[in-house]
Amino acid sequence: MRCLLCESENHEFFFKDKFRAYRRCNVCSIIFVPRSFHISKTSEKARYEEHNNDANDIGYIQFLERITTPIKSRFLKGANGLDFGCGPTTLLADILKADGFEMEVYDPFYEIDKSVLDKKYDFIVSTEVVEHLNYPLIEFKKMFAMLKEKGVLAVMTRVFYDSMDFKTWFYKNDRTHIGFYSIATFDWLAKNLGVTYSQVESDIFIFKAELKTKIL
Repeated sequence: MRCLLCESENHEFFFKDKFRAYRRCNVCSIIFVPRSFHISKTSEKARYEEHNNDANDIGYIQFLERITTPIKSRFLKGANGLDFGCGPTTLLADILKADGFEMEVYDPFYEIDKSVLDKKYDFIVSTEVVEHLNYPLIEFKKMFAMLKEKGVLAVMTRVFYDSMDFKTWFYKNDRTHIGFYSIATFDWLAKNLGVTYSQVESDIFIFKAELKTKIL
């Protein structure tokens, strides 16, 4: 069994509930669900169908706008971006389009035009996506490869701190969530991918592709 992120075999038991087990990597610090516990793609999509992605929901719009703010503060109108893992709606892209940005969307279930993955972007936004990825390192490398020089990757995901009680942490209860990041995990990613990052909110991280991406 290898770590979900860095593929190291140096990991250990972390927690187990009635649905699945969780392990923590001693190299990249991610807490991950072993592949034997992953649900099927059909079940995964069915779970996404339960999400409330109503484009008329003010609360949902405000939730998404939290990640558009750091984008708008860094780029002028006309910059082009990609919503990677947009889900069943293109609302985030639509919000940024309304603010004057050129947007593409991609999602393996809902927006499956892979031609958008061959383009270069000023920025990529990935909202509540990385915790679902089966091969996150491959996907992170893919996203950085799509960025122009000095491009930005904005990631939204809840992070785990050792001061928290994992047993009662709501974020682990969604069975489509299979990778749980910490600050140490993002430190590992930044170092090994040759990028920098900053935490702009508790769950929003801005990665800058300022350095040449390394190949592990």
